Amino acid sequence: MNKLIGLAAGLVLAAGAARAGETWDMPMAYADSNFHTQNGKLFAEAVGICTGGELEIVVHGGGSLFKGNEIKRAVQTGQAPIGERLLSAHQNENILFGVDSVPFLASSFEASDKLWGASKGTLTEILADQNLVLLYGVPWPPQGLYFKKEINSVADMAGIKFRAYNAATARLAELAKMLPVQVEAAELTQALATGVADAFISSGATGYDRKVWEHLGYFYDTQAWLPRNYVFANKDAFDGLDEQARNCLRSSAMLAQVAGTTRSRELTGWYLTQLAANGMTVQPPGEQLAAELAEIGATMAAEWTEAAGAAGAAIIDAYKAQ
Repeated sequence: MNKLIGLAAGLVLAAGAARAGETWDMPMAYADSNFHTQNGKLFAEAVGICTGGELEIVVHGGGSLFKGNEIKRAVQTGQAPIGERLLSAHQNENILFGVDSVPFLASSFEASDKLWGASKGTLTEILADQNLVLLYGVPWPPQGLYFKKEINSVADMAGIKFRAYNAATARLAELAKMLPVQVEAAELTQALATGVADAFISSGATGYDRKVWEHLGYFYDTQAWLPRNYVFANKDAFDGLDEQARNCLRSSAMLAQVAGTTRSRELTGWYLTQLAANGMTVQPPGEQLAAELAEIGATMAAEWTEAAGAAGAAIIDAYKAQ
């Protein structure tokens, strides 16, 4: 953590200035204890050091300033100058936002980094057209399935109320004959406690943060994909800064991306250990379940590729060429 701040401080020889005493509120959807939010706070601190305190970023975690599904729009319209959002949750706006949630396309950190490299330029252009400046992205640990009961086949999932957080998770539920229910991360604990949802797919991080062992008993480590959280700024606000401050945002973002991705890697195994330590059965899917999930994944991948057209094919080709 201190390395991130120290590196940011050393990026410039003299502190530049935004407009004197400027403060940016930064809404984030996840709890203050979550590694994404902690990384966002380090990014904010690095920006403050780099600008000599002339640009202060105040992080608001847990959906306290804007709910998760409101953050992107809030930054686009200038209600907040900067924020973090899971872009795959906005695949209904642009199919390419869901590239990091195509099942089994990129299911390791190494593959996720390659996919990010292949898609970053296109996503940057799309967001620029929406009055947003893409700063950095950090992947979650690989996604697995949480259930109340033991699941040995897709047939065992039929009728289960399944928390969805994007188009991919909703489609997964439909293909498995589950009932998709849209629930933001900040509302997940209540949804599980009240029976609104009885299962979901996410990383070990979400399970740990939300103490889901109080309601669920099984985690299947499917490693389906590594969705990415993206931090972006309102383009008008960004352009209104002087060059030094803009450079500070970009350089601090580079450091935050490396630090956040490293932390995600480090925590992956630890999260699963904690789920098990709190009484959950943590294991890979059985042979039948794995095969049936692979079939569902292939269907979803084909659907996404067809819908994404030439732009999506270009990203996939660039990814596979690495």
